[in-house]
Amino acid sequence: MGADGQMAGVVSIAEALAAAAAAGMDLVEVSPNAEPPVCKVMDFGKFRYEMQRKARDAKKKQKVVELKEIKLRPTIGQHDYEIKVKSIRKFLEEGNKVKISLRFRGREITHQDIAMQLMQRLQTEMESVAKVELAPKMDGRQLLMVLAAAKSV
Repeated sequence: MGADGQMAGVVSIAEALAAAAAAGMDLVEVSPNAEPPVCKVMDFGKFRYEMQRKARDAKKKQKVVELKEIKLRPTIGQHDYEIKVKSIRKFLEEGNKVKISLRFRGREITHQDIAMQLMQRLQTEMESVAKVELAPKMDGRQLLMVLAAAKSV
């Protein structure tokens, strides 16, 4: 393609380079795998700048998903639990993932069934807004679960 946007057809490399030099522009190979290869006469610096600008704008518009953490205890009170649930809902609505960690201290580790019931309760309350990405599992002295925002259709 020529500098004015018109198709030049099949020309030799020397003619294409001469046309690009006459226009004060560069000869850029657009499709090297085509037969014959497709080239275009354009200002390569301007082209590269516009591509970088498009990439930068696309990066600005994308949403970065963060992993927020909520810490619980097996002996959490009802009001504290409700506040934690409210925070989890807020994080999920923002599109973030939530890591829920339930830490055991001392002899609490012997009552893992209480902690598992708490996680199951949390899981059923969050069914409408979240899906379980990592089911509750023990990791040392803590029980972990990861929730991700459910895709609303």
